[in-house]
Amino acid sequence: MSNRINHKNSRVDLNRPLTFTFDGQTYQGFAGDTLASALLANGVKVVARSFKYGRPRGIIGSGAEEPNALVQIDVGARTTPDLKATQVELYDGLVAGRTSGWPSLAFDLKSVGGKFSRFMPAGFYYKTFKWPTKLWPFYEDIIRRAAGYGKSPVEADTETYDHQHHHVDLLVVGGGATGLLAALLAGRSGLKVLLVDDQSELGGYLLSMPNVLIGGVSASTWSANIINELQSLSNVTILSRTTAFALHDMNMIQAVELLQDHLPHAARKNAQRRERLHRIRASKVVLATGAFERPLVFGNNDLPGIMTASALTTYLNRYGVACGKNAVIMTSNDLAYQGAVDLAVAGIAVTVVDTREQINPEWAAKTNQLGIKVYVGYGISEAVGSNAVQGVQLVKLGSLKNVVTAKGPYVPCDVLASSGGLSPTVHLFCHDGGRPQWDESRLAFVVSANGRAKDGIFCVGAITGVFALQEGLVNTHNTLAELLTSLGKTINNSGLVLETDEISVTPARRIFHVPDGKDGHGAKAFVDFQNDVAVTDIQLAVRENYRSIEHIKRYTALGFGTDQGKLSNVNGFAIAAEALGKTIPEVGTTTYRPAYTPVSFGALAGAHVGDTFEPRRYTAMQTTHEQYGAEFEPVGQWMRPWYFPKPGEDIHAAVNRECLATRNSVGMLDASTLGKIDIRGKDVREFLNRIYANAWSQLAVGKCRYGLMLDEAGMVMDDGVTACISDTHFLMTTTSGGAARVMTWLEKWHQTEWPELEVYMTSVTDHWTTAALVGPKSREVLAKLCTDIDLSKDAFKFMDWRDGTVAGVPARVFRISFSGELAYEVNVDASYGDYIWNELMKAGKEFDITPYGTETMHVLRAEKGFIIVGQDTDGSVTPFDLDMAWAVGMKKPYSFLGKRSLARSDTSRTDRKQLVGLLPEDPNVVLKEGAQLINSSDITPPVAMLGHVTSSYHSAFLGRSIAMGFVIDGIKRRDEEGNNIVYAWAEGKAVKVKIVSYVFVDAEGARHNA
Repeated sequence: MSNRINHKNSRVDLNRPLTFTFDGQTYQGFAGDTLASALLANGVKVVARSFKYGRPRGIIGSGAEEPNALVQIDVGARTTPDLKATQVELYDGLVAGRTSGWPSLAFDLKSVGGKFSRFMPAGFYYKTFKWPTKLWPFYEDIIRRAAGYGKSPVEADTETYDHQHHHVDLLVVGGGATGLLAALLAGRSGLKVLLVDDQSELGGYLLSMPNVLIGGVSASTWSANIINELQSLSNVTILSRTTAFALHDMNMIQAVELLQDHLPHAARKNAQRRERLHRIRASKVVLATGAFERPLVFGNNDLPGIMTASALTTYLNRYGVACGKNAVIMTSNDLAYQGAVDLAVAGIAVTVVDTREQINPEWAAKTNQLGIKVYVGYGISEAVGSNAVQGVQLVKLGSLKNVVTAKGPYVPCDVLASSGGLSPTVHLFCHDGGRPQWDESRLAFVVSANGRAKDGIFCVGAITGVFALQEGLVNTHNTLAELLTSLGKTINNSGLVLETDEISVTPARRIFHVPDGKDGHGAKAFVDFQNDVAVTDIQLAVRENYRSIEHIKRYTALGFGTDQGKLSNVNGFAIAAEALGKTIPEVGTTTYRPAYTPVSFGALAGAHVGDTFEPRRYTAMQTTHEQYGAEFEPVGQWMRPWYFPKPGEDIHAAVNRECLATRNSVGMLDASTLGKIDIRGKDVREFLNRIYANAWSQLAVGKCRYGLMLDEAGMVMDDGVTACISDTHFLMTTTSGGAARVMTWLEKWHQTEWPELEVYMTSVTDHWTTAALVGPKSREVLAKLCTDIDLSKDAFKFMDWRDGTVAGVPARVFRISFSGELAYEVNVDASYGDYIWNELMKAGKEFDITPYGTETMHVLRAEKGFIIVGQDTDGSVTPFDLDMAWAVGMKKPYSFLGKRSLARSDTSRTDRKQLVGLLPEDPNVVLKEGAQLINSSDITPPVAMLGHVTSSYHSAFLGRSIAMGFVIDGIKRRDEEGNNIVYAWAEGKAVKVKIVSYVFVDAEGARHNA
């Protein structure tokens, strides 16, 4: 069935047919259609099933307000869920599908449950799915499946996206009549202007009202003239298909532009972005965002074929679609009458039901002239039909609000529209703290023209409650004149005519809804169509003592989802106010938050995906590691070798082999990722004294020292070894993941607190590549390649460094160890990374030198009791908790960061959680990291938590499992026989554990001092 009419003012090109599919059926539309208009033109009424009850749902709106027609577009990597059919531009070959209804739209299994809707009121989820608790995962799965909507793509997105930044004098949001006029007046003044509008063409609701004249010309001609002039101004930029979805502090607005979604796939350019996110900084903002028509609330008001009056008019005038042959329009204001007239002129039978006691005489004369029957003082109690509306039952209304005095006639129809007045689109205005005010004369939450002039935000048109076109244009002119004057600009009125021939608008006089109790167990009256929130749900929430509209919203789901209150909020507020015995302004509004409409993750991410979002950094030895078969893991931004498996080895076998080889002979680790900061200046020692907890004044040239870096609270934030290159030159190393944070920390304190210190810092992490040669044979390996450094025990001691040459390359060699073994860190220019690794591997071949990765590094350091900041610390650990008082110079005559905090009563108490070693009673059990430590295997609540496991491994060298963790008063407990037993609880099991020293291998240090 085709509902297409050859409307002379239609924006659809009937000479350009397009083929598309919906839910597996093939249809024809035309260029200029939306998916919604094309479906309606083809007689498709049911497009969705409702969220909770599985009721059939049709298209209600014509734009961003549409709550029902959420569709899945495209297939494969391009598929996009939950787009509104009213905003999807039709193109040839478009593939669309439903997002709700199982197994089909014709029959939804949820509709069976919907017949028992009296048992599923607001909050029934919370009351029903509480027990037995063990079944919650089952309940959750069923609820999620039943909820819909849409499916995210599982394939990688093949499209690209980007961001663009703007700095403008004036941003105008909205391309309707008032937005166009505001942009023109500002553009004529010479201001740098940006105009954004979410539709494919500018004009807003003017595109739906072609019969209105402005200055003696049609609305479309008037707007076309302004658009042409705007396009001729070099200081004006127009972005169509661009939705401003968020307004932030200091007039930063975010908008997303759809660049290619309206094109057939064959016409899309791979080199062009699919969407673009615009970040706009504007000195002044004009919001010309208009208003949405809100529906009236009556029984079965969700039947397919029921829509807003403005949508019915839009489909007729803009898209040339007659949504039915016999229309009923229910209204409480004058706004619907022009649509009724347009429908009648197009040959559609029209009946108007007006809830008011009297109507505008001018509209009465027009409707009478066209033979339109008008029921004055009537309302609709319920719509009649199953899968589509077939008629309405009228009731006679009294003078009091929503009081029925008598039953009225039954009126057959195949399309039903309603108009409950306009709700200004105040969402953006409210995003950063603005609040609308209730206007009783307009029955709407509105903002003033100078809404937030102090912030540079001005409002024009319907958002201010000015719903008449001529009044809106005059209001816009006056607001822009005031705005431009404040900027020292003059307004240019040349050629502007703002008079219209529209009939005066009488605002809505009542917010009508079906009388209380009518929809209790019969015809449901819906307020929020997307979330199946009925009148009785709001009334129930009030009876259950919810008093705040924010709480009522959350209990009922009113205004959730993509609706965001566009259609539902004011009706919901009115019903809540009535139930609470309050006025609507006393109830107030809910909070509007970004995004105004859904925004794709692709647009938000832009080009910041993959390596551009989280760049992967590789050391200079990457090629060699790959040749040796390394498996990698991310450490911060670095990709580091995790382990080097041989054929047939899993991670456990490989790590055991690497650990034993390193302890017994020699292993090699790529340590290039350690942060390296070059610090110079005459005050460098003083600077280090303040930054580190220990002393640096006496460190000799050629020596290294381990240091703990504390934050202001006295908690460990980083650690590392710093070498004295000269009296005015030190090289600091940091943790791999902490390099950038530490560099920022140093600069922050130097620049803001100690600018008098002559210190210069340079990050040199990428300048050096570091090979750590570790194990009892490491000296013999290095001696093969280094002849200009005396490597003997007494000449080159532990924590010394030397300049020399390794394999012919200038090098700094440090004798430091993170394993407890004899070890040397060979630092050379990064360009020699692969070369130095390969040369060391050749030199160590006779000792079966073994490359090892981060997992083995962790095991070796844990065997020695060395901490890793961020794993064995969490921002709440002091040096004393780590049993590292030796690294804190509390008696040195100068202060250091965190020193004062270490003296606080809480940080100085002795019964804090302290670092200990842990040995499971069963040596084959490796404790779960994060396991809670408790005093007993009895886990009957409440259970006192004594601490937790931070590091846990199997040690091949020791032939058993080991762990480190924190226990309250742990240092004392490890020395008290009988009091040194705790239990590690995780995943429902308690494992008996003995508290011991955290140094498991070579407590005397003989190995690293060898």
